Amino acid sequence: MAYVIVWEFRVRPRRAKEFEQAYGFHGEWVRLFRQSPAYIRTELIQDEHEASRYLTLDFWTSGAAYEAFRESRKDEYKIIDARCERMTEEEREVGRFSGFDTGAKLRTKVRRARAKKPRA
Repeated sequence: MAYVIVWEFRVRPRRAKEFEQAYGFHGEWVRLFRQSPAYIRTELIQDEHEASRYLTLDFWTSGAAYEAFRESRKDEYKIIDARCERMTEEEREVGRFSGFDTGAKLRTKVRRARAKKPRA
């Protein structure tokens, strides 16, 4: 099971590349989050119909683990957040969700099925 925090951003004109670098796979937020063993991954997605609209999906092992990490790094959060604020016109938390990692379950089933299959 994973805990996912979804944020929506409206990016300022001519700031998309800078925003994508800060929030993407190698960005400041991911580098900070990777310091926690409870962090799983971040996905950055862009709206196909509204280019200035992005969502981030931050995957954690639990809400409690995320909150503990955030509290322990609150000064770093403030610094990065202030630096990134200039890139966006609007930012809001869409919600916090929990669910099953069906991809991991499917991979496990496939591996088990392959292991049982006799080799020719």
